[in-house]
Amino acid sequence: MNTTIDDPLLGALVGGRYRIRALVARGGMATVYTANDERLERTVALKIIHPAQANDPSFVERFTGEAKTIARLTHPNVVAVYDQGSHNGLIYLVMEYVRGHTLRELLAERHRLQPQDALAILEQMLAAIAAAHRAGLVHRDVKPENVLVAEAPGGQTNLVDSVVKVADFGLAQAVEASAEGAGHLMATAAYVAPELVAHGQADPRTDVYSAGIVLFEMITGRVPFEADHPVEVAWQHVEREVPQPSRFVPGLPAVLDGLVARATSRDPSGRPTDAGAMLTDVQATREQLGSGAAPLATYGQH
Repeated sequence: MNTTIDDPLLGALVGGRYRIRALVARGGMATVYTANDERLERTVALKIIHPAQANDPSFVERFTGEAKTIARLTHPNVVAVYDQGSHNGLIYLVMEYVRGHTLRELLAERHRLQPQDALAILEQMLAAIAAAHRAGLVHRDVKPENVLVAEAPGGQTNLVDSVVKVADFGLAQAVEASAEGAGHLMATAAYVAPELVAHGQADPRTDVYSAGIVLFEMITGRVPFEADHPVEVAWQHVEREVPQPSRFVPGLPAVLDGLVARATSRDPSGRPTDAGAMLTDVQATREQLGSGAAPLATYGQH
């Protein structure tokens, strides 16, 4: 059943040039649409921030500043930001439209990924995040929903060769600075670093931790900690070590256990210093797996 027909924004012209065509997704912070840029005649993604954030002056100020910084990030694995403005009091971002699926959708379909596929996706994720780290940005919300796997021509499904892009740089930081910050943190508790929960502090190693949790989920089909309430999940990151992935998928190579353990150390000083350092670690792990030094288990699809 189509529930989008009552959306008043469908068909609206935003910023004098972006004609909204279809709803893509509704999230905790924003609604995403596809739109036609009538000036350049191209399809773009239009992210419109929810009123709860848009009515907070501290959010608006920080978000606008973050958007300008993100727009200067030019990297093939970063979802490009083209424009930013306000429509009927609601802040919007105009971004590159990536035809494909989120990593969340991919995991929902496949449950878990082969190690080489997971590492290929992670490499591109880290390349994007490393570019942000070099520019002084911390993502703070690395999770499968913010990772886009582009659809290859002809519907190719070889993940090793797929283009991966990371979205929503800086958006979490803007939200956490507003009154809604704590709620947002709890909403992404499955991937949150211990220091962000305990002290509200974030640096590049915070993104490394979250990337390690995403790797854990890609190769096991689950997140390491579960509970009835997000706050309980968040504090498990503070109080418990992330278990070895091979505990849930017998036969996973030990090098993957080691990679996850280094990335998800509860003590930030035990992690790679930033996404670039973790990328080097991931590349070395892929080489070990590819050389046959670490035997692979046989995986069934769920």
